[in-house]
Formats: sequence, structure tokens, C-alpha cells
Amino acid sequence: MAPTADQVTEALGGVLDPEIKKPITDLGMVESVVVREDGVVAVRILLTVAGCPMKDTLRRDTTAAVSKLEGVTGVEIDLGVMSAEQRSALQTQLRGGVAEKEIPFSRADSLTKVFAIASGKGGVGKSSVTVNLAVAMARQGLSVGVLDADIYGHSIPAMFGVADERPTAVDDMIMPVPAHGVKVISIGMLKPKRDQVVAWRGPILDRALVQMLADVYWGDLDVLLLDLPPGTGDIAISVGQRLTSAEVIVVTTPQEAAAEVAERAGTMAQMVHQRVAGVIENMSFLPCPHCGPEHRIEIFGTGGGTRVAETLSARLGYPIPLLGEIPLDERLRSGGDLGQPLAMADPDTPAAQVLKTIADKLGGKPRGLLGRQLGLSPAGR
Repeated sequence: MAPTADQVTEALGGVLDPEIKKPITDLGMVESVVVREDGVVAVRILLTVAGCPMKDTLRRDTTAAVSKLEGVTGVEIDLGVMSAEQRSALQTQLRGGVAEKEIPFSRADSLTKVFAIASGKGGVGKSSVTVNLAVAMARQGLSVGVLDADIYGHSIPAMFGVADERPTAVDDMIMPVPAHGVKVISIGMLKPKRDQVVAWRGPILDRALVQMLADVYWGDLDVLLLDLPPGTGDIAISVGQRLTSAEVIVVTTPQEAAAEVAERAGTMAQMVHQRVAGVIENMSFLPCPHCGPEHRIEIFGTGGGTRVAETLSARLGYPIPLLGEIPLDERLRSGGDLGQPLAMADPDTPAAQVLKTIADKLGGKPRGLLGRQLGLSPAGR
């Protein structure tokens, strides 16, 4: 006996939109279900946009879900496109009933942990650390997003292997690109050409940051990582103003020169009323290829991360931990070049293990409102 239309609809409740990660039945994407006497089921699905890049995935998942029902002899999928009114209703639904744009992570009741990955100078591996921390957290089962806020030096898409991907736009709402279990957005994905140069100044940089925070549908994230540009420029200031609850993670290398400028990035956090969550020392040492990992070859010196943590602790007035020392590993570099982060491609390597430990420390922090300003005042005031 063929299934009923209600049974088919119930089965479709298990099909998630590949980008929004919600059931297509909840999103109003199932326009009709027809079950014929011969057991063939015809389903019409409305895509958010005509050129949806995930339509083949959606077709495959829908076919698989319906085919499991007893009595189904065939599945026919017809793909349509939402009307402007339907897309507008979907946007309002995804924004929790709020029609106007807002930065969800700046809300007083947001439970997403936001970490801004900063460095005093370029070349310390800040983006590599960001990508691998994100992947390590996603492997823990957390819902993780990465915003490439390094407007001029946006390298995050290539490191995730999605440099040629373009996010889907539902009118003025942007869907982040999924990569290795992480939701990713970068100004590099929004440029007409990959080799186009971004030459913007302060106000435009701020608007670009707000667009990537407010116009992107991030969903219910456990953690959002922002890869900041090096130094203490416009973007660092904008992040401090727009995301006051964000915590800063300072990345440095062991040498004295790098540690000194890294301290400035941490001090900048205090100026914009953000808390420093910790310090990460990258390229700490090279495990000796002859003697084994117990023999550390300190190519770039030693102690930079400890110095930054101690100096910032004294300067800011609260303990700032050294979260970890990541050893030099050629595979960490090559993984970024190939779009295969080390934390995913070879998680048992010493560098990946240190990154996993750091991810455990950061991802294991309570996801709640403790210590956050709720914007409440006593009645009568």
C-alpha cells in the first residue's frame, strides 16, 4: 500500500536544507506532495534562489528520505523557486521574527561565544591557527562559524579549500559557505573576481564588517571565530565597538620582536573594553627529526608567548593564560595551501594535538549569560 501524503511530509521533516541546516518542511520549501496509486511520489520543492548551488544535494536527500517509505515505487522531484514574498517571510522567520537587520552576536541574550583572533604583526600564523581551531571545535560537535575579518589579506577561504565558492544570497540574506563542518564567510567570497584588490578605508571597512555579521545567516552557533587583520587598525576598533562581548586571543611567535608587538594587540582589547581570553604561541619549536620530540630546536627563540601572557596579565589586571605552544610542522603549512586543515587531515600530529587541547579549553567554556551585561535596569528607573 502506498504511503499517505502526510506520511511523506513527515519523512521530509528529516531533510535539512544543506545551507540553512533546518528541515525543509519548517522552512516552507515543500509546496506540494502527491502520492499516485502506483506508489510514485511527486514532491515539489521551492528553492530559495534559482541558482541554488546545493540543489543536487537537496534533490538527492529528498529522494532518499521518501524512498525509505514502504510502498513507494518511485520519486519525482520538481524544483521551483520561492516568490519574493516567500523569501521575505523566510528571512523574518530565520531572524527570529525580527524583520530588520541586526547583529545577532551583539544581543544581550546571545549565547554564542565570540573569539577575535588577533596578532601584533603579520606572518605569525594567525589565520592557520584560526582555521585549525575552528575545525578542531567542529570535530568536538560544536556549531562553529568563521568570519574572515582580514579584509585586505583574506586567506581563510583558500585555507578551507573554498576559495572559488560563492555564498548563496536569499535577497539580502547571505548563506555562509560550509567547509569541513564549519560555516565560513569572507570578503574574498563576495568579490566579483578572486584576484580583485580590496582598497577600502575606515568607514567602508566598518560597513563591510557589519554586513558580514548582520546579513549572513549564521544560525545558532556555539562559537564564532573572527580572523582579525594584524595590528591595531580600523577593523580591531570596529570589532570592539560592534561585539563588546567578544574575547580576544593573541597569537605570537617566540622571538622578542614578535612578542613586543603582540602585547599591543592585547592592550588594544582593553581600550575597546574586551577581555583577553589567552595567548597562543605558534612556531614554538621544531621537534628534532633525529632525536625525537623531546629535543626541541628553538628556531625562533623561546619564551615569547609566556612573556606576552605575563605582561598582559600585569597590565590588564587579571590572569591571562598561555593556551598552548604549537610546534613547527610543515604539514600545518601545506594543509593550508591545499585547503585541508591539519586538525582534520592528520589530527594525531603533535601540532594538531596542541590545537585540539586549545580548542577543548575554549570550546569547553560555559555557553551562558554568566558575566555578560544584560542591559537590564531596576524597575522605576
